[in-house]
Amino acid sequence: MIRVLQPVQSPSTLAGRREWAALAVLVLAVVLLAVDSTVLALAVPSLTAALEPTAGELLWIADVYSFALAGLLVLMGGLADRFGRKRVLLIGAAGFGAASALAAVATDPMSLVAARAAQGVAAATLMPSTLSLIRNLFTDARQRTRAIALWSAGASGGAVLGPLVGGVLLEHFWWGSVFLINVPIMVVLLIAGWFLLPESRDPRPGRLDGVGALQSIVAVLAAVFAIKELVSHGPTATAFGAGALGIGAAVLFVRRQRRIPNPLVDVRLFRNRAFSGALASQLIALLALTGLLFFFSQYLQLVRGHTALEAGLRELPLMLASLAVVVAVGPLVARLGLGRAIGAGLAVAGAGLLALAGAESVDGYGWLAAALVVIGVGFGLAFTLSTDAAVSAVEPHRAGTASALSETSYELGAALGVALLGSLQTVLYRAQLPQEVADLGGGAVRESLARAAEVVGPGGGLDVARESFTGAMQLTAVAAALMLAVAAATAWRVIPSTRSRPSHH
Repeated sequence: MIRVLQPVQSPSTLAGRREWAALAVLVLAVVLLAVDSTVLALAVPSLTAALEPTAGELLWIADVYSFALAGLLVLMGGLADRFGRKRVLLIGAAGFGAASALAAVATDPMSLVAARAAQGVAAATLMPSTLSLIRNLFTDARQRTRAIALWSAGASGGAVLGPLVGGVLLEHFWWGSVFLINVPIMVVLLIAGWFLLPESRDPRPGRLDGVGALQSIVAVLAAVFAIKELVSHGPTATAFGAGALGIGAAVLFVRRQRRIPNPLVDVRLFRNRAFSGALASQLIALLALTGLLFFFSQYLQLVRGHTALEAGLRELPLMLASLAVVVAVGPLVARLGLGRAIGAGLAVAGAGLLALAGAESVDGYGWLAAALVVIGVGFGLAFTLSTDAAVSAVEPHRAGTASALSETSYELGAALGVALLGSLQTVLYRAQLPQEVADLGGGAVRESLARAAEVVGPGGGLDVARESFTGAMQLTAVAAALMLAVAAATAWRVIPSTRSRPSHH
């Protein structure tokens, strides 16, 4: 029988082969979750052809994963602390594999939405456990810094791999293959994790705040639903009702967290301007990036006529630039200071979005590629540093809570990006369609460009729909750039510009 590592090691213990092998398992989990967050955008055209979702259903398929993940991260982190991080991670891995299999064989839009929500719930059990276990496996500070850097690289690398993996699969198989690929990987993760990962838990966790967990989930989902309803249908009674419910749940949640002895979230952290500024910058940046990328993949396929694999390859400059910029982070922070470096990164990304809006009207790929590189450099810089800024703004013993909140803002930004900018893009697309084109195919053209490509043959109607889609995308990119200008100003003013990169790990 293989020996299980003891969760507590003496401070001087250096990690050996077994700990690094365990890290490989944890990085594999994070890579898979990151791939899953970017792989879907490429599958939209083939998925739309098979399931015929409405524009609203398509947005839910895209972002219910991130909503479930964001809404449950803090709760699942608490469960892992209490019931054992290894146990919760392995249960999450099994659940993720099962939900992926259900997503792959979905026969209608709503069953796919349900499967994606289940994936998000399972992913929420995986994410916090990976970081907690890394802290437990690597007690030497320098080794732990290296391990967390590899974990971060796994998250970034997974996002880079998403479009490529999706492109290769969609070139040879049906749309469900982008989900089915998760199943064998999760089997490997379960077996390796069972043998290699140590069990660890918080020795004094206190009572789990179930009421607070429910309040936080209601606050997130109701607020997001209200925003989607408002953008899609205007100021309806449903939108106001959902908004009021979301705000009410958020207020009750904050009041409760201040009062109880073992809060899910230490809301006092938000009094720290550096911490709040870092989280706000991160959330707005993610919102701008993911909202735009969701439609950029469709633009490359449905307007430019590329295959899924060609589209995936053409998105690579953005991801590779965001990874490459990590080498320049140190000198830049030394020159500008932390807050100004994050602000500069966000401003550069905003300029790249404006360039992308212009490049979408120009033939050829060169200008698009250049704009994507600029966006990648800006975002890579901002993300690398904003997590550091959030966690280093608080005392060491609060680093775990700060990490969970940073991950939550990351996922919430990703989900809100598709909800807000996705809804805006849909409204603008419909507004620019002439009535006679919108009514083609029994109104299918009005739903989305993917549906238009299905029901209208090449020619006038489809060309007009493509022009409307491109125009809507350009306006959405300008809106996203304005958001980044606000985030850049916030970071520049609010986050302290200390001239050394924090070493919070």
